[in-house]
Parts: sequence; structure tokens; C-alpha cells
Amino acid sequence: MGENKVLANVNGKEITAKEVINFINAMGPQGEQFHSEEGMARVCDELINQELFYLDAIKNKFEQDEAFKKELEVIVENALKNYAINKILSEAKVTDEDVKEYYDSHKDHFRTNEEVLASHILVEDENRANEIRKEILDGKAFEESAIENSTCPSGKNGGSLGRFGRGQMVSEFEEAAFGLDVDEISEPVKTQFGYHIIKVNEKYEPSLRPFEEVIEEIRSQLLALKQQEIYINKTEDLKKEYKVEKFY
Repeated sequence: MGENKVLANVNGKEITAKEVINFINAMGPQGEQFHSEEGMARVCDELINQELFYLDAIKNKFEQDEAFKKELEVIVENALKNYAINKILSEAKVTDEDVKEYYDSHKDHFRTNEEVLASHILVEDENRANEIRKEILDGKAFEESAIENSTCPSGKNGGSLGRFGRGQMVSEFEEAAFGLDVDEISEPVKTQFGYHIIKVNEKYEPSLRPFEEVIEEIRSQLLALKQQEIYINKTEDLKKEYKVEKFY
């Protein structure tokens, strides 16, 4: 459906597919249920209703009601506040040189720690753990055995625990995992959860994240800091211009 397609006409005012789509998008996650032909029709019906209420309000000169004027004043005041804040924040600029300078002077912030990519099989009995380990050493696929035997939810994914660093697992498990070579199968490791057979699929040494990988991350951080600085400085200047009294 083209965005310019007219879906309805209310007293000469056209309602297009684009307006309906914009309305749905403005609803955020709740709008997902309306991304269908039926859903768009329901939203269009609502826009028709709103247009009818608008026409009725104009006919009855609701804009002259004192209650409406007060409500409008609040809306205009809040909109002007937001506009003024956004206008001053838009002055914040971050150059490529700023980003590179920050990276070069804060490299410790972008160093990764030692990590492993590991899988495990968890069972309650040590003897069963030894039997499973022997089957794997004799040629059975670790992933297949994990699916068949592991009591951990990760078993359905072949035992994969993903990539993790130190301090994320219980100490006994961590010590064993970081002590293994790639593709090595551990002896049964006892923890509070039972007995684990661990396989390390990959090891990652500490490294420095490349500049290209963190450019936008740094830019966003620097922009936020500059905006904060501009905001604080502007409010301090305004306090000198306008009287402020605090009663808290």
C-alpha cells in the first residue's frame, strides 16, 4: 500500500496511509498489533473519529473555553522548554579528532579481559559423569551427549554457555574452564549444581578493541558529556539573569 494512498475523507480532510502508519509507529511496541490490513483499518477508523471530534470542537468554539486556554498554555510552555533545551544541546559537536584523542588517551577502557567460549554437560552423579566423558573421548560428539544427558537448560543447545570471562561462573567451574586447552574435555568438576564435564571451544586472550570498533561508542559518550557541560553552563548563566529562590 502506497503511503500517499487516501484511505478516508472527512469533510474534505484526507487521511492517508502515511498518517495511519505514523500513528501506529508512534504507539511503540503496542502498535505492532496493528501492522496488518485489518489493524490499519481500525487505526484509520480512530483517526476518522478524532477528526470528527475536532470538527465538532471547532463548531462549538471549544478553543475559547478558559479550561482549554489554560491547558494550551501548559502544552505551549512545555513544548517551548523542550525546544529551548534541545536548541542549546544541538550546539554540542564532536569531531573525529576528539574521538581519536579520547581513544588514544583512554586505551585501558577498551581492553578486553581473558575469555573462553565453552560448553558443558551437567549431571548429578559422578560415576555417570565419568561414563559420559569416556563416551566422548571414544568419539561421541560432545553436543549430542549434552542434548541427551545434561540437566542444565543449555543442554538443548549442545551444552553451549557462550563466551564468558572470569568472575561470571562459580569458582570451581571457572578454574577448570580457564585451565583447559581448546577442545580439551575436563574431568568431572564438582560444584553446588552437580558434576560438570567442560569443553573449551575457543580461548580469547586480553586485547585492545580496535579504534574502528568503538568510534560510535566514543562519539556518543563524548557528545553526552559535551551536552551535559553546555546544559550546566547555560543554567548557571540563566541563574545570574533570573531570580531563583529555593524552599527545599
